[in-house]
Amino acid sequence: MDEISVPNQPSSNTSLEQETSIRRTFAIISHPDAGKTTLTEKLLLYGNAIELAGNVRAKRNQRSTTSDWMAMERERGISITSTILQFPYKGHVINLLDTPGHQDFSEDTYRTLSAVDSAVMVLDAAKGIEPQTRKLFEVCHKHNIPIFTFINKMDRPARPPLELLDEIESILGMEPVPMNWPIGDGPQFRGVYDRYSKGVYLYERTARNETMAIEEFVPISEIHNTTHISENEQKRIDDDIQLLDGLGITFEVERLRKMEQTPVFFGSALTNFGVRLFLNAFVKFAPPPQPYLSDEELISPNRPEFSGYVFKIQANMNPKHRDSVAFLRVCSGRFERGLVTTHAQSGGTVRLMRPYKLFANEREIVDEAFPGDVVGIPNNGTLGIGDTLYAGSPVRFAAMPHFQPEHFALLKNTDLNKQKQFTKGLQQLESEGGVQVFYNANAFKREPILAVVGQLQFDVVQARLEMEYNVPTVIERLPHVFARWVEGTEEAFKNLPSRTEVMLARDSENRMVALFSSAFHLKYYTEKHPEVTFKEMG
Repeated sequence: MDEISVPNQPSSNTSLEQETSIRRTFAIISHPDAGKTTLTEKLLLYGNAIELAGNVRAKRNQRSTTSDWMAMERERGISITSTILQFPYKGHVINLLDTPGHQDFSEDTYRTLSAVDSAVMVLDAAKGIEPQTRKLFEVCHKHNIPIFTFINKMDRPARPPLELLDEIESILGMEPVPMNWPIGDGPQFRGVYDRYSKGVYLYERTARNETMAIEEFVPISEIHNTTHISENEQKRIDDDIQLLDGLGITFEVERLRKMEQTPVFFGSALTNFGVRLFLNAFVKFAPPPQPYLSDEELISPNRPEFSGYVFKIQANMNPKHRDSVAFLRVCSGRFERGLVTTHAQSGGTVRLMRPYKLFANEREIVDEAFPGDVVGIPNNGTLGIGDTLYAGSPVRFAAMPHFQPEHFALLKNTDLNKQKQFTKGLQQLESEGGVQVFYNANAFKREPILAVVGQLQFDVVQARLEMEYNVPTVIERLPHVFARWVEGTEEAFKNLPSRTEVMLARDSENRMVALFSSAFHLKYYTEKHPEVTFKEMG
């Protein structure tokens, strides 16, 4: 396992409240190619977590990005799994939960968003709000996750800034508050006017954009004395400042936390322009760890007794071992190595002897952690997604829902000599929550049916079975687009017709499932068979 250097954690004599207050746990959401992975890498650069920034698609003589560690991610230049990246910045501890950024969704994306206290929405300055951005925004809205906005790619031809702000307000319903303002776009993008320091930051690119951009700050009172800004640029800056002041929009932290406002930053993650200004504002205004809802009440992060829940499971992060790691968000109290906890779902005891501090696929034993931190726990099958661990008085956090699968396919093992590995690998992938597995209730041969939120998960399953278990497979797509739990008697289930447009199946726990090929057929069978209930998965 790769060795890394992780930030020194404060000693145990610091108060829980102090430790909680300095933590910022967030995710980045965006449409594909808006620059999410690039911004992630540059935040690590400015947080001194890496020495040189990588490239999304690494050539032979270039560095690859830290957050994309799976072979499939490096080949395609996209984020497929969620990774955890922690780094210190200006007296704070930043926990960045990197989410998948491809065009398909997976349940991993949604569950990761349940474990953060805020989100950064990255928009392409030429395209504005795109479909996946809007869908992820709706997930954040449902969970009341405050959103910061970074309008990226100002180094390329961009839409007018006011037009982008209007789109945020009209489509997402939040008041956009420009925290800075771009000076030009495309090749003429020179820097930004910062509204709070009342000055202009001019930038220079560095070799291959691997190191921090060179900055020059010019107070607005001295802008007419500098030779680095032309008269035309000075006039445009003066006009823009008058425009911004005329809008009369004031940023309010409470309105951010109520999702009524989103602070907006313009910049270029590729060239590092504006990244430091954004990060400074983020650590200042982003919320610290928030209370989490249990079955009984809201659990405050300052509750002295430890509690946390598992939001992700990942197998085989270390290819040399058949390991499985449960990602646990600390919700309350001080987590300490060796802590004896209770597993809320089983009532059993779990002693946490080898907790990891995670940084992408790298790990290091950690002695303590605090609310907002994510800890990796070696998992032998005891822990599942959504499970709660606690010490002291009982806590059980609200269950994590399944999400409606939209794509279905038969998965066939093409090497029957490896059926044992095939079965083991599929069970592991299902336990990670990225795929649900059903079996045709009326088929003679028991072949697994994969049910996924985004169809790229089919490729992920095949690639990982091949790489991690040496099992070749083929996928046979099915025409179905809806899945519903079937609630009713066993006899009523058996009396349902099984045809092309509706397939009767069971999941790995023998629960009854019906797959439908269209909304029409779902409605038809719902009305035709009142003796059963077709219930949405969730």
